[in-house]
Amino acid sequence: MRPTLAAMLATAALAAWSPAQTGTLRPASQNAGREIAVPFRVGETLIFDVAYSTYLVAGTATSTVVEKRSPEQAYYIVAEGRPLPLIARMFALYYKMDTLLDSVTGLSQRTSLYTEEGSRRRTAITRFDRGARKALYELQATEGAVKDELAAPADVQDGLAMLYALRTRTFKPGERFTIPVADDGVLFSVEVEPTGPERLTTALGELEAWNLKITITDGKGAPAAKNMAVWLSTDARRLPLKLQADLPVGSFALTLKAVR
Repeated sequence: MRPTLAAMLATAALAAWSPAQTGTLRPASQNAGREIAVPFRVGETLIFDVAYSTYLVAGTATSTVVEKRSPEQAYYIVAEGRPLPLIARMFALYYKMDTLLDSVTGLSQRTSLYTEEGSRRRTAITRFDRGARKALYELQATEGAVKDELAAPADVQDGLAMLYALRTRTFKPGERFTIPVADDGVLFSVEVEPTGPERLTTALGELEAWNLKITITDGKGAPAAKNMAVWLSTDARRLPLKLQADLPVGSFALTLKAVR
């Protein structure tokens, strides 16, 4: 799994959260066209400090609900991440991920990931065909192009959509649930185990939060990350206060420092 999903949960993550929104997100035919209640609004921007291994603050990440698109009945959400200028002199990096989150089903319609790593440029696009249970993957990169088609469960998500869908849920200690996630042409299984709530000291003050312990495995059952967790506030905003993961390339942590 690329660092962008596990470390940024797709580069990162108020008002009308519905306690009744629980359980597995369903196809549109089962929701009869009713839009799900969400705790975010168009224009919401989450701003994170990004820590990497020995760097206390290595960069910044933002995640913005840019607009709600009428033809698609979907929220267009964009997450971006950059290193601090001092670190950028050594590592020229830029990540941008977007998703179209269906406002009826709470599932991703499509996602794209654009990366700059030095002189290397890469754009990966995944479109979800729910009826055919397929994820259609396209890659344009410095090294060439790839097209692929993955068999995928009807409730498959992308990483960024998963983070926002988690914000619409309620939790109880001891429960576990699994979300299939397509990332960069590979299907992963994401198991979520809520614990808490617990008190968390943040830039926004001291808040109660659910600690969501996350286990990610690939199709062969091999772990893709260690020590992975997301802390979601228990208030109506359901904010992702902190995200962390240990990856083969290093340890990442995102801490929410501002909401606009």
